[in-house]
Amino acid sequence: MFKIFKTILFTFCLTTIATNLFSQAIPTVSKGSIVRIDHLQSKYVDKRIVDVWLPEGYTKNKKYAVLYMQDGNMLFDSTITWNKKSWNINYKISNLLIENKIKDVIVVGIWNGDKKRHAEYFPQKPFENLSTAQKNKIFDAVRSNNASVFNNNAIYSDNYLKYLVQELKPYIDQQFSTYTNAKNTFIGGSSMGGLISMYAICEYPNIFGGAMCMSTHWPGIFAMEDNPIPDAFLNYLSAKLPNPKNHQLYFDCGNLALDALYPPLQNKVDSVMRKKGFTKNNWMTKYFINQDHSEVSWNSRLDIPLTFLLHQ
Repeated sequence: MFKIFKTILFTFCLTTIATNLFSQAIPTVSKGSIVRIDHLQSKYVDKRIVDVWLPEGYTKNKKYAVLYMQDGNMLFDSTITWNKKSWNINYKISNLLIENKIKDVIVVGIWNGDKKRHAEYFPQKPFENLSTAQKNKIFDAVRSNNASVFNNNAIYSDNYLKYLVQELKPYIDQQFSTYTNAKNTFIGGSSMGGLISMYAICEYPNIFGGAMCMSTHWPGIFAMEDNPIPDAFLNYLSAKLPNPKNHQLYFDCGNLALDALYPPLQNKVDSVMRKKGFTKNNWMTKYFINQDHSEVSWNSRLDIPLTFLLHQ
């Protein structure tokens, strides 16, 4: 009887969690509209919400570029985010479209894996190239409050990218009027979302033609002492950066809060970019004074990468 009760309780808890997740309010946007996708099953990752933003006047009579964005739950509506801040990306893109500064585009906002976010966004192959001792050190890392960085979840970003490329993108291309080629397919995010966006364009250069990596979290964890991850990322980029002839990359960082860790590391990334043949035509790195690690800062400079990647 006790075992039956435990099974019922466990099933109830799982059902409650799923119900809470998929009963989240649909973002309210001042411009354009949101189409929610909450039924797409995956064999690679947990089921999640995807909010697709369509610009005003969206029509099946023409094709649109697609911008896949990490942390989709933080993109559109500050009234429903955990910190009451958002990128407000719909407003930024709408204004750029009115000014004819960017091509027609839709935004696919992919909600993150919550407590699995770090494991989902952490580039897997650079991690696997570490020694066993180094991997254990990274995996055991904690935050400033002593909470586990990975929450005991194994890194599975390769599966996350398979979900994007093999499951989500085909669905988006089927349901919406999109250009399907790499030239019109972009990916972006901030912090860990910047890392996975960098990883995506390197792993799938035939799928993604541009990547927007804002406040890219090059340390990987939250300490720099004896941290092998930045060098592992540099080695990975040296070997796997896509062809600069037909790919664009945007990086940036501020100098406050968590972003204060990034400038010296981004400097090293910039050196790799130059060595691999990237120029101002296909690569941009921007450094911002008095900007921190927040949706407010990313929103304030969002027009720069959007214009760079999506220019007419």
